[in-house]
Amino acid sequence: MKERPSRLTALKTLIKNNKIDNQDTLLELLEKEGFKVTQATLSRDLKMLKVGKISDGWSGYYYALPEKELVSELERSYIQDVRRGIISIEFSGNFGVIKTRPGHANSVGFALDVLSLPEILGSVAGDDTIFVILREGMTKEDLLESFNSRIPEVKE
Repeated sequence: MKERPSRLTALKTLIKNNKIDNQDTLLELLEKEGFKVTQATLSRDLKMLKVGKISDGWSGYYYALPEKELVSELERSYIQDVRRGIISIEFSGNFGVIKTRPGHANSVGFALDVLSLPEILGSVAGDDTIFVILREGMTKEDLLESFNSRIPEVKE
């Protein structure tokens, strides 16, 4: 199975080059590219890429990437908060503890909420620690892949 970053790249290319109107078609095209994923995984990927549906002007809708594919300035500032603040990440099952620099946990926790990482169900921040709960079926590796694609400098 290929990794998420290459799957996301393939997904963006498919959406840019084709008028795709449903997830079944998208799943078929991804499989032809060597990516066998579930509908739930595809939905999370589409959410992460901020893919929406736009009208074709005639009879239906098709998937499209945001007009401004570049990360917004505001989102960039949240990514910087995460990069600056995180010291370490440790997990036990679906629970994670993110250690931050003193006083950074609230800003990092807020940034993670705003960035809407699909792997995170919720979090609670203190002064230098954030308690993270992963969604059912998500793993530490899934979250780290998400960090790698959206916030590359964050390491375990």
